[in-house]
Amino acid sequence: MTSDTFVDDVTSDVPAGDEALLEAPVQGREATDAAPQREARRPHARPRVLALANQKGGVGKTTTAINLGTALAAIGEKVLVIDLDPQGNASTGLGIERKQRRVSTYHVLTGEAELRSAIRETAVPRLHLAPSTLDLLGVELEIASARNRAHRLKLAVDGLALGDALRAEPFTYILIDCPPSLNLLTINALAASDSVLVPLQCEFFALEGLSQLLKTVEQVRDNLNPRLTIQGVVLTMFDPRNNLSNQVVADVRSFMGGKVYETMIPRNVRVSEAPSYGKPVLLYDLKCSGSQAYLRLASEIIQRERTLKAA
Repeated sequence: MTSDTFVDDVTSDVPAGDEALLEAPVQGREATDAAPQREARRPHARPRVLALANQKGGVGKTTTAINLGTALAAIGEKVLVIDLDPQGNASTGLGIERKQRRVSTYHVLTGEAELRSAIRETAVPRLHLAPSTLDLLGVELEIASARNRAHRLKLAVDGLALGDALRAEPFTYILIDCPPSLNLLTINALAASDSVLVPLQCEFFALEGLSQLLKTVEQVRDNLNPRLTIQGVVLTMFDPRNNLSNQVVADVRSFMGGKVYETMIPRNVRVSEAPSYGKPVLLYDLKCSGSQAYLRLASEIIQRERTLKAA
């Protein structure tokens, strides 16, 4: 099944209620570099929701979700990572053991639980996680006949944001770690998000499939989520000693222009080691090149958010 056919099938019967939700404006916010200086949020302000998506596996989606979330939390944001990959690597990488995942994103998508009941604290202050389990493998079959099947996550996020508006410190960023495929889970993530962040590996097949992902984003924007944009492309596993890496960087920048972040995530052994300890690399080794790159990326993303709001 092509992604066009899949999106058309998913959007063929969007209920009127969901369309009304999609038309609601997203209120922006000024991001700052430290929590004490953060401006007061207006009532019912919605957190910025970013989906980390790429149908290719092994490009650094989960690593970026974990470490970008940690970096944003480190500079004062309150962040929720939603693990939407049945493999649950983001959950493991943030130290949430399987016995702690009694309520997961599976229960949220099937309507058995609200998103807030799935959220767990992590070892990182201001960083929280909604974990996943292997049950997500069967969720498509369970909700396939539901009229709002493409909007299950969006409804859950909107419900969380509405309740958060009354709390002293609401979430300011939600990062959704998508599975390595363009299936109903990814469509739910795109329908719930403001923007898409695309991790792209600096290797030979980097551009393969990127055009298909961009086409899927366009389809979702036309049929499910008119506010969806490409927030940016982050180049991962960059090795400056490798001529191929440098050629890939040049090709991607030529193809995507200003959408590509200046910050590139280097190929770094400490980044690879950290998940086995259930830690983000910023906790495992703050001074390594990978940690410093994710801090720069977080700063660049917030600066881009400011520019988007000003526009």
